Amino acid sequence: MPLSSLNNEQLSAATAPLGHNLIIASAGTGKTSTIVGRIAHLLHQGTEPSKILLLTFTNKAAGEMIARLERYFPKKIVSKIESGTFHAVSYRWLKEIYPNLALKQPSELKTLFRSIYEKRNFERMNLSMQPFSATYLYEMYSLYQNASLDGFDTWFLEKYPEHEAVMDIYMDITQEFEKEKIDYGFASFNDLLLRMKRHLEEHRIAFEEVLVDEYQDTNTLQSALIDVLKPKSLFCVGDYDQSIYAFNGANIENIATYSERYKDAKVFTLKTNYRSTAPILSLANRVIERNERIYPKTLEVGRDVKSYPPKLLMYNDLFEQYQSIAEGIKRTHVPNDQIAVIFRNNSSADGVEASLREYGIPCKRKGGTSFFDTKEIKFLLDLLALLVNPKDMMAFIHVFEYARGVGSALSKEFFQSFLHFGQGNFMQGVLYPKVHDLPKLNPNKNVQLGLFDDDQEIGSAARFKHMDLDSALYNHPLLKHAKLTNDGMAFFKDFYMLMKSIHQLEKPSDILKNIVASKLYAGIIELLATQRGRLKSGEVDEEKKKQAKERIQRKAHLLLDLSRQYNELARFVNAMVLGGNELSEGEGINLLTVHASKGLEFPEVYVIDLVDGRFPNRKMMSSIEEERRLFYVAVTRAKDRLYLSLAKFDRVKKIDYKPSQFLHEAGLIKGEFVEPETKDKKEKKETKEPTV
Repeated sequence: MPLSSLNNEQLSAATAPLGHNLIIASAGTGKTSTIVGRIAHLLHQGTEPSKILLLTFTNKAAGEMIARLERYFPKKIVSKIESGTFHAVSYRWLKEIYPNLALKQPSELKTLFRSIYEKRNFERMNLSMQPFSATYLYEMYSLYQNASLDGFDTWFLEKYPEHEAVMDIYMDITQEFEKEKIDYGFASFNDLLLRMKRHLEEHRIAFEEVLVDEYQDTNTLQSALIDVLKPKSLFCVGDYDQSIYAFNGANIENIATYSERYKDAKVFTLKTNYRSTAPILSLANRVIERNERIYPKTLEVGRDVKSYPPKLLMYNDLFEQYQSIAEGIKRTHVPNDQIAVIFRNNSSADGVEASLREYGIPCKRKGGTSFFDTKEIKFLLDLLALLVNPKDMMAFIHVFEYARGVGSALSKEFFQSFLHFGQGNFMQGVLYPKVHDLPKLNPNKNVQLGLFDDDQEIGSAARFKHMDLDSALYNHPLLKHAKLTNDGMAFFKDFYMLMKSIHQLEKPSDILKNIVASKLYAGIIELLATQRGRLKSGEVDEEKKKQAKERIQRKAHLLLDLSRQYNELARFVNAMVLGGNELSEGEGINLLTVHASKGLEFPEVYVIDLVDGRFPNRKMMSSIEEERRLFYVAVTRAKDRLYLSLAKFDRVKKIDYKPSQFLHEAGLIKGEFVEPETKDKKEKKETKEPTV
């Protein structure tokens, strides 16, 4: 039975009397077993299964717990238990009340919100400040619904008092938005909880016990929904040290104030960790105890196995760090799918992923887009593939699809034309085309460039005279293609100039260096950065665009770093394009953001880029306490071996890095951490110091 496998701590929690019970379940202490044991105990005590409600943060988690219970109880009993996420359960209940309720995705509701926003005329108000865009206002309104029970105006003006002049308009927009949703029967994910809460305030559903998993991740609205259910008994399981979703509205005060809000509350602590070895737990404890201790606890070891101390890996350069980690993974005997590389920022994963690809090691990435799936890297690899195999028509089409006004069909025509004018040699057709005495490809249908008999199908090269073309390019037969526009010609000019500069180069790094520095690639960077900096309203956020450019350039330089180890272009392209892709994804190394790693465990874990500014991430963080919790979550994913790595220098950005303060707190680097002086602090300090 589920209860027989529990330790004393778990059993004490699982069999607690009905009431308000909070179970502090630290990493690896068996919270799922405890919840399953609790439900089994309730069923044994005669609780009607339909009077049990299990709320989780993923439907998968609920499904796993129900599946465990079905090993011990008949399916017809277990199926009566209400279970699922807050949203799934609310949607199920509301559909019974409102059969025509239509759940809409955020993108659809943003469109509705914008249609209401755009009817307001802010320009006539002579405002001294810029009103927020429709997209930003929608996002703030959604966050408010999760985070506060006060009025939107009260909550909003606490954050943005300078917007008081337009608050009435903002309120009017949100009120009309709510009315239209009701009129059309639409509901957002937030609406499911809000409407369920309002319904329960008038029509109570009686539950003997409500169980809540991952309680530390509940937001203010979810907490209010739990309260309005008014169950006879409440069983909440969570760990304040693993509260890492503040950016998404999670309110750590829910778990912190549990004993204050429920005066009869009993708090149980699961402190025996069955996942990690003693040295790993010791490191985790040393760091997390720096946070305020809401409920005292220290993790204890539940495994009696040979242990290895966590290892600090320090490198001079970022690229050296990524290469070394890939080499270490290649040497290990641990199966690929049992290894995780955990990172705070997505950009950190690019280097590891690329280095693993080079060694032919498969990997799977969760919590971000694969380095090789990004458009900027695909473009570079398509260009290189074209140099390796000039008959690779698809690589050419992928490159030329970036030319405005040139789609895949026209790209194919261009490619066939280059082959024709190069007498089967693509590069010759691009750089040194032969126009005279060539037979027609299809005499019956004159559709190939330079092979036309009909004057209407031939354009004049004179239309491109204003483009400052050299004589060889001006006389190129492609210019006579009737469908070649000015934009297409500008792209071809940049492509032609690039091919001219690289077609005789052999070293992959020399070729790639020229491509990355070319006008052609600069245009691709501008195009992609503009797309990524564009807001839903259509405006381009210049700061967002600038950051996108930096990320694109960083990825390109990373690929360039990898190319330096190859002398043959074909071998480099094969390593990058093929890599481990043909191997089963199930065998791959797990590349995970800290958030995506939560709830998982691996025999071998690398936590990378542990430098100040990256982890903790001082730009993105809501508080240093939350960043510390992120570190705690990352290191407690490790069962047997833990590697903590950093590099002292970033060659691309020319930045020196200081080790993360968490490495100081862990005792891996001696001495107290001294926060690096920022430019703002330095200027402030300089203005205060008197001059003599």
